[in-house]
Amino acid sequence: MALDNQIKGQLKQYLAMLEGDLVLKVSVDDSKKSQDMMELMTELDTLSSRISVEKVTLERTPSFSVNRVGEDSGIVFAGLPLGHEFTSLVLALLQVSGRAPKVDDSIIKRIKAIKEPMHFETYVSLTCHNCPDVVQAFNIMAVLNPNISHTMIEGGTFKEEVEAKEIMAVPAIYRDKEFFEGGRITLEEILDKLGSSSNADEFNDKEAYDVLVVGGGPAGASAAVYAARKGIRTGIVADRFGGQVNDTLSIENIIGTTATEGPKFVAALEGHVAEYPIDVMNTQRAARIDKKDLIEVELENGAILKSKTVIISTGARYRQLGVKGEQEFKNKGVAYCPHCDGPLFKGKDVAVVGGGNSGVEAAIDLAGIVNHVTLLQRNAELKADQVLQDRLRSLPNVTVITNALTTEITGDSTVNSLSYIDSSTGEEHTIALQGVFIQIGLLPNTEFLQGVIDMNEHGEIIVDRHNATNIPGVFAAGDCTDTAYKQIVISLGSGATAALGAFDYMMRQAAPTLVEA
Repeated sequence: MALDNQIKGQLKQYLAMLEGDLVLKVSVDDSKKSQDMMELMTELDTLSSRISVEKVTLERTPSFSVNRVGEDSGIVFAGLPLGHEFTSLVLALLQVSGRAPKVDDSIIKRIKAIKEPMHFETYVSLTCHNCPDVVQAFNIMAVLNPNISHTMIEGGTFKEEVEAKEIMAVPAIYRDKEFFEGGRITLEEILDKLGSSSNADEFNDKEAYDVLVVGGGPAGASAAVYAARKGIRTGIVADRFGGQVNDTLSIENIIGTTATEGPKFVAALEGHVAEYPIDVMNTQRAARIDKKDLIEVELENGAILKSKTVIISTGARYRQLGVKGEQEFKNKGVAYCPHCDGPLFKGKDVAVVGGGNSGVEAAIDLAGIVNHVTLLQRNAELKADQVLQDRLRSLPNVTVITNALTTEITGDSTVNSLSYIDSSTGEEHTIALQGVFIQIGLLPNTEFLQGVIDMNEHGEIIVDRHNATNIPGVFAAGDCTDTAYKQIVISLGSGATAALGAFDYMMRQAAPTLVEA
């Protein structure tokens, strides 16, 4: 598997940054995939004098480990780390060689505090845009703590293993051969799940903010940047920086940016926020907001943060069907991300529930991978843009069923059918299939504000033209509000409006605290 000249050139530049000698221990046989892996190993060896290759026998073939000379790093790639995982390979080479991972000191301390030996395995698809973040997080843990080891397993290479474990969604993470977690999870979230979490004491000495943003999606990042540019004390509390955008693959409607991907856009947001003295508190969830002399935000860990103003930008999450079988078969045939999980259903029959843009786009995407797609829409007509509907109906392996109210998802160990009622006739139907992709919109993350802030019947925060809520000093922005349209570009503007509204509010109340840039 020869690399093209452009990739070789980029790779050579990265390998020039290696800080120590590496040994790539490779396990191969006579198969075509092993030959491809050996070619990659030879290319790496040729491109850097710091890399040598040694043939060994590892748990899986083909696979290779990345090691310092005389040491075992615990990092293994089973299958070729190409596609989205190529970056994971480059970072592993750099970090194992001695180049420090870009991780906060507090996170490094938490990783090094883990004393129990742990081996993690992450099953990935090379088309999954969420998988590299997970692979890279576990690789960082392995680099920083000798008690931790990690293997990336490419599902296409080890199909029998994937099928034996009945893995139907990626990334799928196992700890010491037991299922640990499915879906995208950040380094901080991994540590929380392992019990190495931050506690309230870490927040006790924080001074009151001028603007405290609750939520780290596009609206929250925009609000924080606009506030910080005013030279005032700004903080962000984020359950997951980037929010729902992390789970979005193609983004083509941010004006000025022709096309990008969700994780790349989130990285750009993080980079922009990092340019300012903004106190970012990631993997922290707000539990309560209380208006006193200052506004108090209590976190789920018990810590209380205080601020003159607060901007709520908690975004939204995938809406669930709420039918029998949905939770039971989650990651066992029930999925929410066609880009990540679609390849696992190659040649199978699936359904997409939802007739809006996201549902129709999912059906179009899946039609190129699976055997057949049935799109179910509960209303009499699809709601997607006409150009998408025309494209959908032109595909030979797609069936569109309207007036279809999904009632149950059934199966044995994995999904094998879906039942629905035709609301126009009252008749019940069952479709034999192996996967269900749910694309029925979003729910605002506002439950913790019930009875505190005025919301509409959908749980969306009601705001005025300054993005102010009914509580003086509390503003809201983005998908958690009653804005008419839920779009990234609108959330960006909404966050900016909320920050300007908060600053104007403070100017009329009391002077904010200016901080040095």
